[in-house]
Amino acid sequence: MREILFTEKVPVRGKYDVIVAGGGVAGVAAALAARRAGKKVLLIEKTITPGGLATIGLVNFFVPMCNGRGTVIIKGMAEEFLRLSIRYGFDTIPECWKNGTAGVDTPRYMTRYSPQIFALALTEIMAEEGVDLRYDSIVANVEMQKNEYGMHCNGVYVESKSGREFFEAGVIVDTTGDADVLFRAGVPTIQGKNYFSYFAKLLTLESCQNAVEKKNIGESYRVCTGGFASLYGHNHPEGMKFFTGTSAEDVTEFTVLNQLEMLRKLKNDDRNTREIVTLPTMPNYRTTRRIDGNVTLREEDAYRHFDDSIGAICDFDRRDFLYEIPYGCMIRSGFDNLITAGRCTAGEGYAWDVLRVIPPAIITGQAAGLAAAQALDTKRPVYDIETASLQNTLAGQNVMIHFDDSLIPAETGKHVEDDTGHV
Repeated sequence: MREILFTEKVPVRGKYDVIVAGGGVAGVAAALAARRAGKKVLLIEKTITPGGLATIGLVNFFVPMCNGRGTVIIKGMAEEFLRLSIRYGFDTIPECWKNGTAGVDTPRYMTRYSPQIFALALTEIMAEEGVDLRYDSIVANVEMQKNEYGMHCNGVYVESKSGREFFEAGVIVDTTGDADVLFRAGVPTIQGKNYFSYFAKLLTLESCQNAVEKKNIGESYRVCTGGFASLYGHNHPEGMKFFTGTSAEDVTEFTVLNQLEMLRKLKNDDRNTREIVTLPTMPNYRTTRRIDGNVTLREEDAYRHFDDSIGAICDFDRRDFLYEIPYGCMIRSGFDNLITAGRCTAGEGYAWDVLRVIPPAIITGQAAGLAAAQALDTKRPVYDIETASLQNTLAGQNVMIHFDDSLIPAETGKHVEDDTGHV
């Protein structure tokens, strides 16, 4: 490949305690957590809308946050965000959770919500709490140097309408969803794969009538798909490659093929009876690239306690299954001020899916923001902070650090399928 050497003077536009790259729910959680800990925070988002897959990706589903037997597992900022997502819009929280009668045989604690209104609410809360925002901006590169702890990131180069600018940072949190910052910084990463899946929001005359009859605007939405592969790869076209999501060529091919497939399906409808409300403005990838962390969570780690757990989570697709998220899944020794959260967290196989969905992504974001603040306060690398202190702070913010063993079913080897559908 032909190469060009390009040199330019780049203005240094600011210095922050914490820079968060990526404005999905994990990034927003990290930014708010660090800001609430008293840090000067900048959040950089490549679109003009926060929330990531939870908003512009149209995955408007807070998956189950309970164990399926009436006990809430995922709390803290994840529950705060759930309430925020429905504050100004519709919800589908089961009535038993609203009136306090949830039990062992009731529906799980989850909800649908308006993705667009949730995005507005996320912008509002960050603006109110003093998080500096840079929308329509992308982290293009990083500046690395060696120090006594290994490698240190001095800051990030940002491309935007203002051109290329440099921002200095004490700690950088990578919540890009694709480990873009970590990858550019030389942190070891693992490449994932993605099935053929793409969906939009659709209105039909029938769905609108249904919404009017039920007096609930949420009932007006229907799903329109391009590719329709499930979480487990069902319906992935035979012979079609898997997609990486980590190159411009791959993103373009994935999007074009899916949009053409969606249009092919729409051509079979009466054009006067339906309308697409919105297309996703980011690819519906599930697992692209993540950190090769100090620890990797695996499916067989269900019901295992970790000394460095930053939060207990439940399996969104199966009742009873419980996990703890090791802090080691978010960091890599030798990189003193880089930490990740969300779907970039180190998980393998199905455990990566358990980690990447909305509530666990928020929990890891909350932990990353607090860890960044703690590292700055104690002048220690993010990979060498006192996790007991981090756990105490998280517990004080209503995060369940370790699940109670009494919640473990007698037959832990039996997979009890849930009825919530695949995400």
